[in-house]
Amino acid sequence: MTTNVLLIEDDPAVRNALVDLIRSAGMQCIAYACAEDFLKEATAQESGCVLTDVRLPHMSGVELQAALTELGFRLPIIFLTAYGDIATSVQTMRAGAFDFLEKPVDSTTLLDRLRAALETDARRCYADGEKRQRRARLEGLTTREREVLTLVVSGSSNKEIAKALGISHRTIEVYRSRMMQKLQVGTLLQLVSFTETCALEDERTPARHPHPLDGIALTTPTGFAAVDGTGTLSSRHARYGERF
Repeated sequence: MTTNVLLIEDDPAVRNALVDLIRSAGMQCIAYACAEDFLKEATAQESGCVLTDVRLPHMSGVELQAALTELGFRLPIIFLTAYGDIATSVQTMRAGAFDFLEKPVDSTTLLDRLRAALETDARRCYADGEKRQRRARLEGLTTREREVLTLVVSGSSNKEIAKALGISHRTIEVYRSRMMQKLQVGTLLQLVSFTETCALEDERTPARHPHPLDGIALTTPTGFAAVDGTGTLSSRHARYGERF
């Protein structure tokens, strides 16, 4: 994935000067004369950061920020303006802007903030990749393996799980081993941490896809419901000793 500084600036002279400065510092830059041109090409899967003037023809930088938020666009946004005011600065920062700089801005300061924004986005991209990998591992489990997972993280022993599912203790050991291999965890504590991390990620996602653990409303032999309708573990049973 290409990482770019996405510049929106309507003044040709300023736009060209900024492109030269950014590229001279070893960063890639794509420039647009207006917000509308940028939106025609922007996608939520971009990586990098946005550097935009506040005052633009037709759609302003503040309106652009709102439109990008609506589209699920998560790149850091740095605002530049020659007409800074506290109200606009506060509005953009509350809406998630990375920074708000007044023109003329010192080139060192600007480049430092751009590098910081790119580093922030790189961390986001890495975290997103980790989340996709965890999700893929969970979705790779069979229905039976998900049932075993649900009961294991609730604190049930293999014997209790075998009784709850009506299968042999030895079969549970096989399912449990396969499940942990697929999830790439080596201990029960790692398994619990893995499932809780996935549950927390879902809680932070407003419009989420069905969680792989949803619908497995099993009750453990100790009477605790293992998973609720949001994919969140409803029991924080502390029986996390290694009992295979």
